[in-house]
Amino acid sequence: MPEIRIGMVGYQFMGRAHSNAFRQVGPFMGPKLVPRLKAICGRNAPAVERFARQFGWEDVETDYRRLVEREDIDLIDIGSPGDTHAPIAIAAAQAGKHVLCEKPLANTLAEARAMWEAVKKARVHHMVAFNYRRVPAVALARDLIQKGRLGRIYHFRGVYLQSWLLDPKLPRFWRMDRKVAGSGALGDLGAHVIDLARHLVGEISEVCADLETFTRERPLPENPKKMGKVTVDDMASALLRFENGARGTLEVTRFATGRENANRFEINGEKGALWFDLEDMNRLHFFDNATPEARTRGFADVLVTSGAHHPYWKHWWPGGHIIGWEHSFTHEVYDFLEGIARGRNAQPDFRDGARTQAVLESIAASAENRRWAKVPHVA
Repeated sequence: MPEIRIGMVGYQFMGRAHSNAFRQVGPFMGPKLVPRLKAICGRNAPAVERFARQFGWEDVETDYRRLVEREDIDLIDIGSPGDTHAPIAIAAAQAGKHVLCEKPLANTLAEARAMWEAVKKARVHHMVAFNYRRVPAVALARDLIQKGRLGRIYHFRGVYLQSWLLDPKLPRFWRMDRKVAGSGALGDLGAHVIDLARHLVGEISEVCADLETFTRERPLPENPKKMGKVTVDDMASALLRFENGARGTLEVTRFATGRENANRFEINGEKGALWFDLEDMNRLHFFDNATPEARTRGFADVLVTSGAHHPYWKHWWPGGHIIGWEHSFTHEVYDFLEGIARGRNAQPDFRDGARTQAVLESIAASAENRRWAKVPHVA
């Protein structure tokens, strides 16, 4: 089997998830291109060396420029903070490397457009790592919608609720710095909700939004006795208007007491409805409005774990044996590698990422100006 040699930037949370995916995709899913973990890049040499040993990377780099220039690298995987996405992706494209980039694609729409233009010009393959598209239950939801089982869609409701910022003593690290992260809950969590809304319902044309920062100062990591300003949002909510006439709502927060990782959506249409909860990720709840028997009508609880009928399941276990969050990354890597092997981009590509960035930027503008904002078009 031909190899594809991987260079990855970033070795924290997403570095672990992506490394595991590259290690699992070959034995379980058998892509036409077999990934080889060639080099991992991070600025802290001892830490990145430990990570390389733990996850089986052959080599380490401490400068992404050296990584993208290496002739023994075919694909650059970006899992570093948002302010680094554009320079790394553009440099990788110019060096002729395929690019997989974590979400959100960039910190600004201008950066996202530049990244999209760079990969187009270089004619390299590119993908944004919105892994929740690859949850089998979400893939089934998409299939039902595409086949018209919901008919005309009226409503989308999406929430992503976490609580890990509740403690005011939590240090002000990079995710709370606008210059590095771009935004707070909006980009970190809202990007996922927006991508799913676009993927399942359609393009978003207008938004009306509200942002808030509940804890405006936090201890600095390097000096806990000194406080630093939090420059990102802690929560975001928005009304959404879709191009097809559907209406939606979005709520994301890192202050939802009692919620750890509640990523949920519900979609209501003329012929049916469905809802999904990531904390019960192997199930999709589907309501068929055409069911004739009124006494038994209701949401069907579909356990999406049958290899014969459900997306991705043929690669895993016998029916009924559930999978977990990490498998969505393996599916993501598989689709990207198969796309490269077949000469096409797996979705969502960088144009998709830029379109989601346009919605994020419009939400921020709406909240600042306290009025509806039109979402700019990304061709």
